Amino acid sequence: MALRRFFLAAVVALTAVPALAADKVHHLALQISDDSADKMNTVLGNATNATNYYASKGEKVEIRIVAYSGGVNMLRADKSPVLERLKTVSQSMPNITFEACNNTLEGMAKKEGKMVEDIPLFPGAKIVPAGIVELVDLNEQGWTIVRP
Repeated sequence: MALRRFFLAAVVALTAVPALAADKVHHLALQISDDSADKMNTVLGNATNATNYYASKGEKVEIRIVAYSGGVNMLRADKSPVLERLKTVSQSMPNITFEACNNTLEGMAKKEGKMVEDIPLFPGAKIVPAGIVELVDLNEQGWTIVRP
């Protein structure tokens, strides 16, 4: 009788595993700090591939693309070399968010004789105080950090 209860419990536990996996949300932060169209395209490709992979398994993934240093140019509406692809990815994958480093924006604004608010960012891009600090905080919260 005890063996029968053990097997029944095992079957119940094993059938619950797929349900638990479907509820899991993966957390991925992609770093972009290079002013390189190739690197920017790689980051967008990584985000797209991860989204498609987890969707094919019926799982969710939340992705943050954190831009600092030269990588902030990816999110600049006036000079992004990947603006069209950025629009496409943003529109088709709402699980991906974009964050721009305020420290970098302040440096850019000073260099260009502008105010930070005068630097046009891609619509929906969020400004974070510091890109590096954002990545540290996400890591401490259990996010996977990748620098393509």
